[in-house]
Amino acid sequence: MFILAFTFKILTICGCGLLDSWVTPFKRLVYHMYTIFVLLLIHTFMLSQLVDLIMVVDNSDEFTDNFYVLLAMVVSCCKMLALLMNRSNIEMLIETLTSKPFQPVEPDEVKIRQKFEKLIQSNTLHYTILVETTCLSVAVTSLLTEFGKGNLTFRAWLPFDYSSPLLFPFVYAHQLISFTIGSVHHVACDSLICGFLVHICCQIEILEHRLRKSANNPNILRECVLQHNHIFKFARIVNEKFRVTIFIQFIVSTLVMCFNLYQFTKSTALRTKYMQLLMYTCSMLSQIFFYCWYGNEVKLKSRQLMNNVFEMEWFKFNEDAQKALLMIVRRAAVPIEFTSACVISMNLDSFVGILKTSYSAYNILQQTQGS
Repeated sequence: MFILAFTFKILTICGCGLLDSWVTPFKRLVYHMYTIFVLLLIHTFMLSQLVDLIMVVDNSDEFTDNFYVLLAMVVSCCKMLALLMNRSNIEMLIETLTSKPFQPVEPDEVKIRQKFEKLIQSNTLHYTILVETTCLSVAVTSLLTEFGKGNLTFRAWLPFDYSSPLLFPFVYAHQLISFTIGSVHHVACDSLICGFLVHICCQIEILEHRLRKSANNPNILRECVLQHNHIFKFARIVNEKFRVTIFIQFIVSTLVMCFNLYQFTKSTALRTKYMQLLMYTCSMLSQIFFYCWYGNEVKLKSRQLMNNVFEMEWFKFNEDAQKALLMIVRRAAVPIEFTSACVISMNLDSFVGILKTSYSAYNILQQTQGS
């Protein structure tokens, strides 16, 4: 059974797919060119917004109109670079999940993996629908309100006059396409990282199943100890390779929530954009909620393993088997915990903290605007 199949389809669409799927040199060359095209597309859009922020913006309303979208595009660029730089690591992690001791060896274990794979696919599908519906609402709102007036969807600085009838449609399309492709990178990266977190939970559940079997065959315990050690090693690698990306996402989500709240308070010229702002806010909250929820699930599940071991009839095992169980218990006493850049833990408390920080920053912004 292939791991994270739907997620890898999204990775391929956004130019960050694994190269092993492109077997011929010609196909690889074409895909490399496509990757470069996507890279240029989202980076030129991000730079046009950044230059506008530096050179043109001169009041708080213009700043907020630019900044909340610019932040999302900056994270999108960072996520694309992180995915491209970690292609070999992603391949290694997938190979780890499809080989011993992680590979299911009996029907019950296969059912456990299928259950978690369905969960990943369902989460990815619903998350994709939410994010791309947000992009669609932005596009439709812009077409109905801005296109006819000759205005771009987003603020941007360009080194040429784009108001001519020939250039304007291309620049307008470039913004919408770049914004949509950027959103796909968010979906791909978030789904991949959260997918790995779900598979860690899956492996812990498979380990618990094997431990229950060990009551009839204590020799299995040695393999269980090795599997438990591999789970910790797998989690550490995932955290090390993506902790900077997760940290940037935490910071940006806090800022975006703050500026979105400020946008909601503006009573003029934005009433037609309330729906797209609401959906945009929901998408940003979903991004960070998935990280915090499944980071929290990994921590709880890895800690619960210790209680499950004590519920076994361990006193019937021989001395060597009891020592093996003791190794698992002592290791499980310190649960697996994901952090962003060794600063913020990925759990539900952090999610609540982000909401509180966003509201506090919004209050400061309001006070500054009022004065």
